[in-house]
Amino acid sequence: MRVPSSLKQGSERQLLADKRLYVSYHSLPQTPAVANPPHQHPVPEPRVNFAPMRFSDFDQRLAALGALPVHRGRIVRVWLKGQALDIGTRRRSSEHFLPLALRDAVPALTAELDGLARVRSEHTGNDGSRLLVELADGQMVESVLLPRDGLCVSTQVGCAVGCRFCMTGKSGLIRQVTSMEILAQIVLARRLRTVKKVVFMGMGEPAHNLDNVLEAIDLLGSEGNIGHKNLVFSTVGDRRVFEALPQQRVKPALALSLHTTKADLRAYLLPRAPKISPEELIELGEKYARDTNYPIQYQWTLLKGVNDGDDELDAIVRLLKGKYGVLNVIPFNHLEGDDYERPDSSRIREIVRSLQTRGVLTKVRNSAGQDVDGGCGQLRARAVGAAQGVGLRRKPTVKPQAA
Repeated sequence: MRVPSSLKQGSERQLLADKRLYVSYHSLPQTPAVANPPHQHPVPEPRVNFAPMRFSDFDQRLAALGALPVHRGRIVRVWLKGQALDIGTRRRSSEHFLPLALRDAVPALTAELDGLARVRSEHTGNDGSRLLVELADGQMVESVLLPRDGLCVSTQVGCAVGCRFCMTGKSGLIRQVTSMEILAQIVLARRLRTVKKVVFMGMGEPAHNLDNVLEAIDLLGSEGNIGHKNLVFSTVGDRRVFEALPQQRVKPALALSLHTTKADLRAYLLPRAPKISPEELIELGEKYARDTNYPIQYQWTLLKGVNDGDDELDAIVRLLKGKYGVLNVIPFNHLEGDDYERPDSSRIREIVRSLQTRGVLTKVRNSAGQDVDGGCGQLRARAVGAAQGVGLRRKPTVKPQAA
């Protein structure tokens, strides 16, 4: 995987930050289980001596055990399938091709990998299952089993962008999720069902954890049996992303969180996103789309009275007509105590019809987990809120007029 020179120093600083953010499992208070989840998974023995692990660390461990690249590739592939590390092939058992030292270390390696993450609870809804995943230090993230063999994974515990309509943004950034923890989410999901597509649209901003996310994408596209177009990197927009992605061996599809055509309103809704105007963001996306031959997915969370007006529709047509992309309109997923609302169903249909007839490919994408109050970040927020006894309401703020 090729990393741009401008990111190399950032990579070292990020790894040091990751190590500072990680703490011993026993130094954290243990969070009680989510109250009455539809499917509660058994609690394993506490995991001790936890340390951050990226794939590069694991690969070095295998090499130290005498594993050649062919052996290391085999171990990674079977793990990403959710299978036992020492499973044989159709023609040979593992003892005929794995080095002895590696075979002897399989139980310890398996325990270490299984300790990366576990399914704390599973919430089944009409649009798929949402998994509350507990990491080795007790922190929690969410994964979503999507229709058509898709999976949405988290890249951070919390998020620093602070989108005003997102539950995850309310918690702020707690820590990064390492590449191995990202991959562990896929492994857990594949032990439940087939996964052929992975979207990096769960908790967190992938651009703020770029090295770990790119490492996971590279492994999934090279060893994880997932097509490059079926790996979707979602971001609010960061120039480092547009510099890094074209240089990767595995070039994922790209989803850009647009949400409005008005720069001031976007700065309010996404308060800590990079200051890139909607026009520039679309131009950067268009270049990547043409270079990779993958259409851009533009994300637009529909907020009643905020970004659903005819003036926005006119601007969308001006900016996106003729561009190589699709606009995904996402009706707002209600949050407890929030003051935003989704537009009426008739208005949503009118928006889609208006844009389609004027040359902008538009689709409605509902946020998964709405029927179980499990939209992005809600399961974790309820679990943490129950443990801490704190409310989740946001203090009211004055919103700029939608005009």
